[in-house]
Amino acid sequence: MPQVSVVVPTVGRPALALALRSALCQRGVDVEVIVVDDGSGGRARKVVERVSDPRVRLLGDDERRGPGAARNTGVGVASGAWVAFLDDDDLWAPDKLARQLDAARAAGRDWVYAGAVEVDDRHRVLHVEPPIAPAEVVRQLPRRNVVPAGASNVTVRAAALAATGPFDPSLRNTEDWDLFIRLARRGPPAGVRAPLVAVRLHLEQASLATARLLEELDALERRYGVRVDRPAIHRGAAWACLRAGRRREALAAYAHAVRAGDLGSVARAVVTLLPGGARERVLRGRTDRADGGAVDLLRAQAWVDELLQG
Repeated sequence: MPQVSVVVPTVGRPALALALRSALCQRGVDVEVIVVDDGSGGRARKVVERVSDPRVRLLGDDERRGPGAARNTGVGVASGAWVAFLDDDDLWAPDKLARQLDAARAAGRDWVYAGAVEVDDRHRVLHVEPPIAPAEVVRQLPRRNVVPAGASNVTVRAAALAATGPFDPSLRNTEDWDLFIRLARRGPPAGVRAPLVAVRLHLEQASLATARLLEELDALERRYGVRVDRPAIHRGAAWACLRAGRRREALAAYAHAVRAGDLGSVARAVVTLLPGGARERVLRGRTDRADGGAVDLLRAQAWVDELLQG
């Protein structure tokens, strides 16, 4: 039996092949990889057939049901003692699972996360997001998702996941955050300081400045009896849109932040109006100068480059 079942929901993006390579190249951990085709129109099958690895199996679905429902399908057939999630456009360091399992076992925890980086379409590491301490994750999760890289980061003991319950398929932007809140109510996670996950910035990413997100924030507030940190959520969405080159959506996200009471986002929105070169310098200028971020960036670039070389 595998130690870890890796569940990969996919809409058949070209990046799927590299994501699968990063899961199959995990060192010191036996894995099975369950790819769940979320209405890709056959594109996912072609990628899986080219990978041609017996550890990979494909579950198909002609209908687009969303990442939460797709992950639930994968979890339903998983046989590993642990379950990890990997989106089809994200990447893992080759020691991601081994280091997370070591940390979880050492701390006696049922779920674990690590640091993350963002990469562009040329696989340049642009930004390092170090994780906060596990106690702070538990404290802040009811107000905003503070797990870097979301679902692609977390590994959870299968028994704990079964006790917590599945992803809520009605949520499309916050389904991982909702699960993390429930996991944190059962017990705190373990954390690994190193950046072991790479999130790809691209134009196809689901926008966080949408009416659906606002509806989901309302739903989470009702469900857990809390007030989410809307200004921080919209600022984060704006910054992510800017780094992905989506200036109009970034401006809309800053507008949502202002309406939520964050008047400082009026000044932040000026970045969206800068010419391309100046905007790029601002974006790069905010990248990882403190807390060892530059070292983490170089280390992450090294494992990303290693993965690209096959």
